[in-house]
Amino acid sequence: MSTLRGVGIGLGAASGPVARMAEALPAPTKQSSSIGTDAERSRARDAINTVAADLQQRADAVTGTAREVLEAQAMIAEDPTLQEEIDARLDEGTTAEWAVHDAFAGFRATLEAVGGYLGERAADLDDIAQRVLARLRGVAAPGVPDPGHPFVLVARDLAPADTALLNLDRVLALVTTDGGPTSHTAILAREKGIVAVVGAAGAAHLTDGQTVIVDAATGIVDDAPTEDEVASVQERQAARDTTEAEPTAGALADGTPVALLANLGKPGDAADAVARGAEGVGLFRTEFLFLSASQAPTIAQQRESYIELLQAFAGRKVVVRLLDAGADKPLAFLNDAHEGNPALGLRGLRALRASEDILREQLTALAEADAATSADLWVMAPMVTTVEETAYFTGLAREFGVKTAGVMVEVPASALLADRVLAHADFASIGTNDLTQYTMAADRLLGSVAGFQDPWHPAVLRLVREVGSAGERHGKPVGICGEAAADPLLAVVLVGLGATSLSMAPAALADVRRALAMHTRDAARTLADAALGADDAIGAREAARAASHPF
Repeated sequence: MSTLRGVGIGLGAASGPVARMAEALPAPTKQSSSIGTDAERSRARDAINTVAADLQQRADAVTGTAREVLEAQAMIAEDPTLQEEIDARLDEGTTAEWAVHDAFAGFRATLEAVGGYLGERAADLDDIAQRVLARLRGVAAPGVPDPGHPFVLVARDLAPADTALLNLDRVLALVTTDGGPTSHTAILAREKGIVAVVGAAGAAHLTDGQTVIVDAATGIVDDAPTEDEVASVQERQAARDTTEAEPTAGALADGTPVALLANLGKPGDAADAVARGAEGVGLFRTEFLFLSASQAPTIAQQRESYIELLQAFAGRKVVVRLLDAGADKPLAFLNDAHEGNPALGLRGLRALRASEDILREQLTALAEADAATSADLWVMAPMVTTVEETAYFTGLAREFGVKTAGVMVEVPASALLADRVLAHADFASIGTNDLTQYTMAADRLLGSVAGFQDPWHPAVLRLVREVGSAGERHGKPVGICGEAAADPLLAVVLVGLGATSLSMAPAALADVRRALAMHTRDAARTLADAALGADDAIGAREAARAASHPF
């Protein structure tokens, strides 16, 4: 048996033959055009427009994170600044292939230097450039292969455009040599419920047709399995499918309840969450109402969407996060001032407080929707930093008739003062993505520091424990609604740190439900202590795994 190690996404396992993603197209050499500048310009623009239209078409066919990423790619492809760079090179008499290649490379370097949201988008340029070059050369763009039968996809990494439209009837599992637990590929794999192991560098030697076992629970790829091992994996996956088809309430092995909730981006996502056994909603992002608008939606428009959501979860808890704008989600009608470092600027509750009419209108719409439905509505403010902000928001929310008002804990300040924050708030919800970003001083959207963006880091876990302990002392719920909750082993650790509910992409619910059911409350605390005793994220993950029962 030969094993390759990476980071597993979820608890699933699968076996099947390998199909490798084609390698990137070779870079063109700089050559003078033989057909003239105008003809080359026409070729370049036709290719870019075709690629942009294809990306937008793919975006229209999917939802959630995949749609957001694909729409961003389509916009990048048609960026006027990028077009100007291509034109400048064409004016020198070069071919469209060289002009596109060199302009994209230069644009990529510029975005990387800017950092933040734009820095993360720089990584998407490689995929766009490859698609445009393929169009110019009249060849198929590098993408997901189709060998005509189910397969295990092996790639260096997957572009969002590829991941978004994976045929789940054919792709048994996904293995990448690059990337980590917070990469786009990992996030989208969780969202789609794909068995995946990412960052398995040794997978580079796997060949087409080679049978492998991909075990996400252990993060191992077995490249020489026996027939008995393959049969065992198939039985295990069949049992997992049965469990997913008959969801039960989340609980530890000793019966301690742990509510398993869904992260949703729009009311239309509710049906899938209910079908997968979500006990409610732990994070409903209201940005979808605002981001595509030139002005804030009316109270009536908001109320209609909130009613649709609440009706889908009649009698169940629904936690709605107020508009979280700023940083990577700027809104001209909320805050159009230039900020050198928007992640540390006027965002979240700060931005809402500066435009209090928008905050009051959102609270009005939510209160009216609550009165018209039977769901248990909880409302929370994003990016709360101080005790004073907590008191301000909870007081205002109650003034508008919101019965349960809480806060998002996403910065170390509110985590360290959780005792005082929870003296005012009815509940706290920990956003592990931002909490990790601010704890580790590592922009969550910047690929160059992605290695620091790991919620397993003991510094982050210590802050979670602060909030969990404060919640226990005050008798108030503490939820987790960041990507960390979708990691089955980390979910157990988070419960051991005091979390009373976990919210995640619906596809992750089954794996987390199984992981919780295998550990008692005492065992969860043992895993948490083991992770806290480590020096870094890798050590914390390994310590918790060693302390856990084998999955």
